[in-house]
Amino acid sequence: MDSHVSDPYAPPPGQPDPYRAPSDPYAQPGSPQSVPPSYGAPGQQPYGQPAYGQQPYGQPGYAQQPPAKSKKGLIIGIVVGAVVLLLILCGIGVALIANAADDDDPIVPTTPTRGATPGNSAAAPPPGNNNAITADSSSDFGDVCQGGSILNAAEYTTPASAKAYVFANTPTRKTSWSYKSLDSRASYYAKSSDYAQVSVVGCLAYVEGSEAAGQKCDIKTSDGTKLTLDYMSSRYTLTFHNARTGEKIGDGGTVNAPANRCPSFLTYNKETLKSYASPDTASIDAALKKQLS
Repeated sequence: MDSHVSDPYAPPPGQPDPYRAPSDPYAQPGSPQSVPPSYGAPGQQPYGQPAYGQQPYGQPGYAQQPPAKSKKGLIIGIVVGAVVLLLILCGIGVALIANAADDDDPIVPTTPTRGATPGNSAAAPPPGNNNAITADSSSDFGDVCQGGSILNAAEYTTPASAKAYVFANTPTRKTSWSYKSLDSRASYYAKSSDYAQVSVVGCLAYVEGSEAAGQKCDIKTSDGTKLTLDYMSSRYTLTFHNARTGEKIGDGGTVNAPANRCPSFLTYNKETLKSYASPDTASIDAALKKQLS
């Protein structure tokens, strides 16, 4: 008698095995039964999970997002637009200003004149005269004899109302002009402090080669040395000029510098021992009265 040991876990006859995988109802006879893949097997996807990059059947797909576009082009466009807008606004502003200028009379800016001594206005020098100066003393008027002019000199109107100064050079100092004394009783006379009233300058220029022997003058120097000097005569030409413009307005003729007698005071050249006589004062005054009468 065979002994049979019954399986306590076997299902009752006619009942399906709950622990056995159900058969595929759609499997064809004789086809092998599908075996579900094991989880975690290398190279296989878990059961029911779609492969990477594939959409599961019947599920909505999620497409891979494209890389973000660069905003460089947008920024450049914005900057170009701003520049164009600015140019348009500037053009409108220029147009408005131009229209306003057409409606109103143009405003001509005024240039302030240079300050002068009270009572006299400073005049601009004539064209091309770059030697014009503003005088602050009577000696500055000597520049007129060297081609200059005085910006703050009095305006020359009529000869009879003019005030004058006279300057002269010397045979040894031809570019240096010194003031000559005039008749203080004359209408043209002006004190050294009244230079702002002067409108005429007389220039006594030494005539080259006009010197001649005059007197022999004995002198004693400051250290007691005795010397004999040749006191020389010469000639000068006198011209009159508008002090403000430098323009020549008259001729005073020739003025002699006589050496008829030795003066009590004189200057001399230490090398040549020559001394030169000064232009005759009376002749200068006579020429001024004729010119400014």
